[in-house]
Amino acid sequence: MSFKRGFRGSDELLSSPSGGVSNGSVMSPSVNIDANDAKKAKLDKSNGTPSRVMHIRNIPNEVTEAEIVHLGIPFGEVTNVLVLKGKNQAFLEMADESAAVTMVSYFTGCTPQLRNQAVYVQFSNHKELKTDQTHSNANPSAQAALQAANALVGAPPHNETQGGPNTVLRVIIEHMLYPVTLDVLYQIFTRVGRVLKIITFTKNNTFQALIQYPDVVTAQAAKMTLDGKNIYTACCTLRIEYSKLTSLNVRYNNDKSRDYTNASLPTGDSMLDSALAIGGGPGVLPTPFSGMQGSLSSSISGYGGSPIGGLGGTNMATLLAPNLQRGDGHGHAGMPTFTGMPLAGVAPNNNTMGVAGLRLPGQMHSCVVHVYNLNEEMVTPDSLFTLFGVYGDVQRVKILYNKKDSALVQLSEPHQAHLAIIHLDKVTLWGKTLRVNSSKYSTVQLPKEGQPDAGLTKDYTNSPLHRFKKPGSKNYQNIYPPSTTLHLSNIPPSVDEEQIKQAFEENGCTVKEFKFFPKDRKMALIQLATQEEAISALIKMHNYQLSESSHLRVSFSKGTI
Repeated sequence: MSFKRGFRGSDELLSSPSGGVSNGSVMSPSVNIDANDAKKAKLDKSNGTPSRVMHIRNIPNEVTEAEIVHLGIPFGEVTNVLVLKGKNQAFLEMADESAAVTMVSYFTGCTPQLRNQAVYVQFSNHKELKTDQTHSNANPSAQAALQAANALVGAPPHNETQGGPNTVLRVIIEHMLYPVTLDVLYQIFTRVGRVLKIITFTKNNTFQALIQYPDVVTAQAAKMTLDGKNIYTACCTLRIEYSKLTSLNVRYNNDKSRDYTNASLPTGDSMLDSALAIGGGPGVLPTPFSGMQGSLSSSISGYGGSPIGGLGGTNMATLLAPNLQRGDGHGHAGMPTFTGMPLAGVAPNNNTMGVAGLRLPGQMHSCVVHVYNLNEEMVTPDSLFTLFGVYGDVQRVKILYNKKDSALVQLSEPHQAHLAIIHLDKVTLWGKTLRVNSSKYSTVQLPKEGQPDAGLTKDYTNSPLHRFKKPGSKNYQNIYPPSTTLHLSNIPPSVDEEQIKQAFEENGCTVKEFKFFPKDRKMALIQLATQEEAISALIKMHNYQLSESSHLRVSFSKGTI
């Protein structure tokens, strides 16, 4: 920055070949006017001639110099900034003209927003931005913004995993209270620019991803736009840094990795790959990767329309309500904020998205689900606690005293209640088809003292059997619909296959197949005769005591034996 101390008029505010204040986009040409007079000048259209100084108009009154600077960081070195507070305008100077050309070109096709307000970027008629101590960019905040920007662009890697600006980003999800999948990340990061490849993995019990863009500018824009934002309100925070890798080598197109430039890659599942290779006539559903570069709903239609644990027949927009915003409620400078971002081609509305956090369709904001058509001879609060506990932490269960084939189940989050409805509505249990839907009640009331209840209402708030009480629990990544195959865990070394099979058979189950995990005999898969039998077995066998110190953990499996 160069400051001219003896400056009195505004003829030096913006240098131009004519020497007057003829920025072409903020103020009309005039000579020897002071800073206050500049505020009264009228807008004039830019001549479109490239310049390293850009004019940014329609900025909100409260925008800071740092936010203006952030607009330019992804495109190169920022050398100067000027904010005209009362004029809703600003100027940004880049180190070279090519960076400014790239920035104007980019924002011509993608209108940036500052604090939820569209702003417009165009070339200024001025070739250089000169200021003195009387102007806003001489203040400490402007200087700090420029220093921070230059430090960010030119800073060396701060640890062994982070490289300088390149096309590959490393994304870490902190405070992962809800499941985050490859397809969720694609929907978010593709809003900034075209995503080429994604690889997801878990390291140090933290869900992470590597995301590759076609160019450095887009990757920088994504980092500046999304770093520090929450996918959901107050959780699932995106921490983004540059990877040391310059390119990703994706071997399989599946739920863990995806190459959006090569739809012919195998899935890594030999049975599915064989089925896809057979070909033949059209199927009821398209192949899982047929719409990979289109909407989320098409790209995963082969998996039941949702990336989370095979959520059958559910569009992501009915499950997720991204609220990508900073803690102060303001989006990053440089890109549209993602509050209310539509997913899978679904326009945002008051039911699905919003700044208040998770919103589910049909005004389903309740944590309570209504379950009916139960077998009243078999149902107990504990059985419903165990079954619905597969999809969330059950707080209370009430079997209706005068209608014992119906019950209310309260989970800890509306999201969990929605998962339970998706997976358990219309399943068969104890010879009857369950119906599950959202309840009008927000909580399940405990019976008042002296009120008849017969043990039909139970509070599980402090139960040690909650699967999701630990923030970021891996159990969120292993939520699947009911199936004939169950996943068993916490098996002690002293218990063998025959003992487990015998325990299931003694509880009325017909065991078809059993298999220990090759690398971890604490886990196994067991296949039963029917889905109904598997649901009943999960209710009976979850928390079954296998030894003095070990209780069996049972959940539905995504695979078969």
